Amino acid sequence: MKPVMNPLFSSQRRNGAASLLAATLLAGALAAIATPAHAAQSACDANLPASAQAPYVCAQPGELIDVTLDALHPTQAVLGKAEIYYKLGRYRSNKDELAGSFNKRFDDWCEANGQEKTLWADTNSRLNNPASFGCTVPLGAETPATVAAMKTAVIGPGGALYLTDGHHTFTSFLETPDGGAAMHVRVRVADNLSALPLNAFWQAMQDNRRVWLRDENNQPITLAQLPDRLGLANFHDDKYRSLVYFTRDIGYNVPAQATEFLEYYWGGWLRSTGVDLNAYDLNDSATYLKLVKQASQAMAALPAGTLIDGATAADLGRIAQWNGGKKETGGEFDKLSKPFSDAKPGKLAYSLNFRADVAVTPACTTTISGVHSGAVNAGSGVLCLDRATVQGDIAVGSGASVVINGSSINGALRFSNAGSVYLCGNQINGAVAINGTSGLLQIGGNGCTVNAISGAVALNSNNGGVVLAGNTINGPVMCYANLPDPLNLGRSNQVNGPKVYQCGLM
Repeated sequence: MKPVMNPLFSSQRRNGAASLLAATLLAGALAAIATPAHAAQSACDANLPASAQAPYVCAQPGELIDVTLDALHPTQAVLGKAEIYYKLGRYRSNKDELAGSFNKRFDDWCEANGQEKTLWADTNSRLNNPASFGCTVPLGAETPATVAAMKTAVIGPGGALYLTDGHHTFTSFLETPDGGAAMHVRVRVADNLSALPLNAFWQAMQDNRRVWLRDENNQPITLAQLPDRLGLANFHDDKYRSLVYFTRDIGYNVPAQATEFLEYYWGGWLRSTGVDLNAYDLNDSATYLKLVKQASQAMAALPAGTLIDGATAADLGRIAQWNGGKKETGGEFDKLSKPFSDAKPGKLAYSLNFRADVAVTPACTTTISGVHSGAVNAGSGVLCLDRATVQGDIAVGSGASVVINGSSINGALRFSNAGSVYLCGNQINGAVAINGTSGLLQIGGNGCTVNAISGAVALNSNNGGVVLAGNTINGPVMCYANLPDPLNLGRSNQVNGPKVYQCGLM
């Protein structure tokens, strides 16, 4: 039977993927009951003290372990960034407090930590200091229901932690000003495969559908293309995944035993209907709401038994009645539609409000990814480094622009009279000298993951605006003759050295 859906969406489907999700569901069920075999794959040595073993190698499936965000390795290369923007927009707002509630970031942390929701918080509470707020369920009093809501990780070779659920939540924690890569969270161990060789480990992860090897266009990628750390700069943006997020509880509900990557399967189905989201202005609230309405109506109109990549629409949480049977002026769709001016804005309003403060980077004319040996020089156009590793200095000449995201640079950055510069989520093992930029110069900030820089930073005579926010800099920082004065957007940089001239208070 062909599904009945809104005219915006056709019933065309991808070929050759009919059994993918069925295998996912089966593999997940088998993994959940096969703990004895999993335990045998642990590298834990019962004859050695914990101090003599790699961290986490003795943790068993179901155990709750305390980790820092920078210890978690992603198992996907894409995010629905509009969902992250919603969370960050809500976290930075005081509308929850004005409505008599606690800021949502504390609820999100308590839930992710297996402690339900916020019990208390005040103006001095900070996400990276759990002692500064409280949760309704004390540590040690967790219930099966509160533990079920926690994010999960698999322990790999050497005790490395691979995040299998929670990429959006934990990236939001990392990006918010009172979070950061060093903040603590707890995760539930889904499996311990620490005794496997690396190749066998990744084969087991793929066999159990615990890794998402698709890009933002739903095309296959390799394991080498997975990012090695969290942060917005390390992921590409899957717009369909974002759209699916906003249809939650309107066109589908998350099932109690949801498969991993559920929203990506729905996103793949929406792609298969032939709708090109690049043809729509997703910064316009009315346009986005129209898309959400049409997409969610199409999802809800699917017969329960309709197959989507091998699973039924019911398996994927397809809702029985659009918007819970309510008109669009009620229910979850009405909540989503509330503008930012409302006392309780909708998720979309928060997302678009935050996105408006995220700089739009120029289109790349040259892109470098993977490993690059030697210096990089750009004399014109827009040079982009995307999750690259560069063994050498980078120089940008007059008029050229540069966008460097999620990369490791073993060398100095020397940019003179560039058009614009964006440095987000990088590890730079060298000095940074940027002079005479005519466009925006951004090093960390809204929607731009902070950087770790091992050398001195000198920012002089830049005339298009300078943002230097939240970075860790192991050296002196000098800012001179920049117009206007540099900004840190309320997120101070951690500087191991003097801060002079305009950067004296940064």
